[in-house]
Amino acid sequence: MKLWGGRFTKETNKLVDNFNASLPFDKKFYKEDIEGSMAHVKMLAKQGILTDSEKDTILSGLESILNDINSGKLIIDDGHEDIHSFVEAHLIERVGDAGKKLHTGRSRNDQVALDMKLYVRGELLTIDELLKHLLTTIHNIMKDNVTTFMPGFTHLQKAQPVTLAHHFGAYFEMFKRDRDRLHDTYERMNYCPLGAGALAGTTYPLDREYTASLLGFKGATANSMDSVSDRDYVVEFLSDLSLIMMHLSRFSEEVIIWNTNEYRFIDIDDAYSTGSSIMPQKKNPDIAELVRGKTGRVYGALTSMLTTLKGIPLAYNKDMQEDKELTFDAIDTVKGCISLFDGMLATMKFNKDNMESSAKNGFTNATDAADYLVNHGVPFRDAHGIVGQLVLFCIDKNIALDDMTLEEFKAISPVFEEDIYDAISMKTCVEKRNVKGAPGEEAMKNEIALNEEYLSK
Repeated sequence: MKLWGGRFTKETNKLVDNFNASLPFDKKFYKEDIEGSMAHVKMLAKQGILTDSEKDTILSGLESILNDINSGKLIIDDGHEDIHSFVEAHLIERVGDAGKKLHTGRSRNDQVALDMKLYVRGELLTIDELLKHLLTTIHNIMKDNVTTFMPGFTHLQKAQPVTLAHHFGAYFEMFKRDRDRLHDTYERMNYCPLGAGALAGTTYPLDREYTASLLGFKGATANSMDSVSDRDYVVEFLSDLSLIMMHLSRFSEEVIIWNTNEYRFIDIDDAYSTGSSIMPQKKNPDIAELVRGKTGRVYGALTSMLTTLKGIPLAYNKDMQEDKELTFDAIDTVKGCISLFDGMLATMKFNKDNMESSAKNGFTNATDAADYLVNHGVPFRDAHGIVGQLVLFCIDKNIALDDMTLEEFKAISPVFEEDIYDAISMKTCVEKRNVKGAPGEEAMKNEIALNEEYLSK
């Protein structure tokens, strides 16, 4: 069934039909299409455009179609142009002429705009919940590792000692911002396009605000041309998803590095690892690698959508059909990546001794040694040079600063005394840093308390 054709004198080419059809992918939002139609019918009856009897007949037919699709009794086949024509054809088949009135006062343009908004809105909320669960996993790891010392890095070089809680706290903030962006997108997109018609509204006395309220929107869209051609929310949503994937990819890269034999900071659970077909010793971080790889797939959807929209004049154009497959794929990719990454983190074991040893052997306490000298009257620039000499001495001897004897310290600077060992211990180096956002135990406990409050909302 086609929803058009009266002015045509011959059938379209079969290849054109296949090229034009969207049912193979827009069948994904059959629930949203039926939900929108049911709200539209209720509004038409409220406005006296349909009788109550017609309304009840149509609603009963739509309900039966929805139930039959859900149960598998009705299969969405490819004999229709799109999900809208599929539903309408089956409705007419079930309820007769009353079904032909379903399309009164609307166009396929505002119908597809509505379906896409409803679908994106629902998936946005699902992804938001997945992120909240991931944040809970990160939060639990933070609570258990406030005093788990490890090296912090700049330029992939060991820089200063931090804690595992502090390191994971950085990702907590990233995913919090991701949720904020999703919430912002939700607020901007939450206006109903139904009733905008093809582009210029309709002569029927529709109550668009009533339809919007039935569907849980904040209100009706303000301009009918914008209503049917707006895909800003799709671009914004894909941008949100791209940032989520960027954060997951950065985190994955660190998991991959920490999993190497050179670091051995973590052990990934067997359930989230794979082996090699030829090398029996291998245990590969495939989940982290795939998340990193699939990031480009989501970026591609965003770039493609921006490119598709950049030259489209008002109002609706068929190019916009390209919004669906890209978005559906990006949504499924992100949902899968968040869930798998969450599971991998939740089952991961942390080798705390290796982390602390790596921090010590990487001279991450060198800045604290310089601060020690400054606190004993040495100008910072001189202290910087003295500690540089200490590091060179340790590299030559293949030892850590903590392993130097007091005599070796004094040979480079007589200012050093016995208390240098306490000053450069991992515990002291971390715990002295208690300004807001730092890795000190007091600062981290305050941060964790704020996170706890955030997650309780």
